[in-house]
Amino acid sequence: MKIYETAVKNPVGTSLIFIGVVIIGFMFYRQLPIDLYPEIDMNIISVMTSYPGAGSDDVEANVTRPLEDVLNSTESIKEITSQSRDGMSMLMLEFDFGTNMDNVMNDVRDKVDMISGFLPEGAEDPMILKFSSDMIPVIILSATARESAGALYKILDEQVANPLNRIPGVGTVAVSGAPEREIQVNIMPEKLEAYNISLEQIAQVISAENVNVPAGNFDIGSQTYMLRLEGEFSESRELNNIIVGSNQGRPIYLRDLAVVKDTLQDRIMENYTNGERSASLVVQKQSGSNTVAIANAVKKEIVELKKNLPPDIEIVTVMDTSEYVKVSINSLLETILLALVIVGLVVLFFLGRWRATVIIMVTIPISLIGSFIYLYLTGNSINIISLSALSITIGMVVDDAIVVLENITTHIERGSRPKQAAVYGTEEVSLSIIASTLTIVAVFLPMTMVGGFAGVMFKQLGWMVTIIISLSLIIAMTLTPMMSAKMMRADKDKKMSMFDRWYNKNVLPLLDKLDKGYSRLVKKVATNRRTTVTTVLAIFILGVVISALTLKTEFMPASDNNDIAMTVEMPTGTRMELARETGHKIAQMMEKQHPEVEIVSFAVGQASDDNAWAAMQDNGSNILSYNIRLTEAKNRKKSIYDVSDELRTELAAMPEVHR
Repeated sequence: MKIYETAVKNPVGTSLIFIGVVIIGFMFYRQLPIDLYPEIDMNIISVMTSYPGAGSDDVEANVTRPLEDVLNSTESIKEITSQSRDGMSMLMLEFDFGTNMDNVMNDVRDKVDMISGFLPEGAEDPMILKFSSDMIPVIILSATARESAGALYKILDEQVANPLNRIPGVGTVAVSGAPEREIQVNIMPEKLEAYNISLEQIAQVISAENVNVPAGNFDIGSQTYMLRLEGEFSESRELNNIIVGSNQGRPIYLRDLAVVKDTLQDRIMENYTNGERSASLVVQKQSGSNTVAIANAVKKEIVELKKNLPPDIEIVTVMDTSEYVKVSINSLLETILLALVIVGLVVLFFLGRWRATVIIMVTIPISLIGSFIYLYLTGNSINIISLSALSITIGMVVDDAIVVLENITTHIERGSRPKQAAVYGTEEVSLSIIASTLTIVAVFLPMTMVGGFAGVMFKQLGWMVTIIISLSLIIAMTLTPMMSAKMMRADKDKKMSMFDRWYNKNVLPLLDKLDKGYSRLVKKVATNRRTTVTTVLAIFILGVVISALTLKTEFMPASDNNDIAMTVEMPTGTRMELARETGHKIAQMMEKQHPEVEIVSFAVGQASDDNAWAAMQDNGSNILSYNIRLTEAKNRKKSIYDVSDELRTELAAMPEVHR
């Protein structure tokens, strides 16, 4: 028994199967993460090494080159790009697409461990990072404070970053730009010489004193208690009473040869938002997490956390990638819904039967919803690639069903019973619809085998279209004949409705004219074969020439996401104070000359080595890094590209800026 015959004879079982597909698809849809693009494991590994106090030349000679030499032999490596700047070495290792990055990561880690012992004594252990699309921040927040400015880092770290880290799906929350507490021990050189004590000796004594020491355990009854001696300093003034040496039997205290100062770090990266000193909180997600859900949860949590923060602390959103994701996804969803309505109207217009239209329209949601099962089982997300596949196929999925339904209708009009017509009508066109489906699959399935970055991006598109079209074929050969057998009736057996009378009077004459016109066109084309071939060939050549001369190509279309990232590089060696002053000048210029600008946040200075995200950006005492947030695109006349071009022109006219 053939599949369509089984479906017609078992309508309940057929219906339950497709109802199950819809229910499971909806369940999986609700659990799918939402993101802009599919998760992409980049073929890049970064090796960052901090060398505090060293100039760029020293970093290049003593850190970067030794690492380059040992990492050059890494298997499947394509290119090494290095950057040496004051206090920081960064190597970017690019590998061929398709390389097993987990194995490569282990190889790189082994080689770095091997060379670490030969790096300068002051250099810290290299940090190894594997790039992926999940490293892009979900949301960047900026916090400003007045009275609480000195304690801003501690407040944000303990009362904001820690709670945000506990949100499901959040990977890391990094705080940067806020001054941290620093205890300075300023040694007087003349006292060192007088007491014959070295700096190393003082450093060793401070390290030895500022430590908690385990002191064993003891038993009382059935309980065992652990003991420890708390030696860590609770206040900076306790340092004054440390004995660092002796002179003729008399103890020498730290206060005798140094001044202890409890202050804030200087010469660190500073953040400013709309002219005020600020700190940035960069929220990154875990692999496979829902960007939109995380951003919403973070913003909701911030509202609650603000209630317990000092009243002078304000937190604003500088960048929110979820907003662009939501706009893009909603736009595609609207397109899909609009296409669904248009397809329904077109089918109704040409078939003229509401029952036939219902049968055809059922094909669309089942095919599309069924594809969510694939997305869930393969760990993919709802993104512009998967939704593009839905919008591409929404018109294709009805093709097979229309062919089957039209043939079934023909048999019914000839006097066959609906069940017989459903079986025979489907059997006659089964090979045709299978062939037409396979031609579409033959176009899109190879996309799943494309290599390189394009293959990573569009593999999902190829699979989605293939699965949706294949599912529509199954529906056309099972559900469509089953529903036709139950719902379709011959014209002579049904009562004429108001719609039928209107359709026969207004639409059928128009379709008849269309048929006659098409017949005349086919006759002319068949009669004048040479003219037809010449015309088609000329149109083809003209199209190729125009496309080659006028069409531009790009990998990803440009999009207005309301955010502009900008880097301004001043001459090498520029003091941080001068760079800061220039940064404020540029920010004020933006606010005055560009009403589209909503928030201007910039950072200046060297990023701390424990902040991986900030360290990966261009930073230094002469570098200004801007995050500019514009008002929503619908509320402004200029696009981000217009604003960006104007900013380039204005910055080029500033003599102090070296670009």
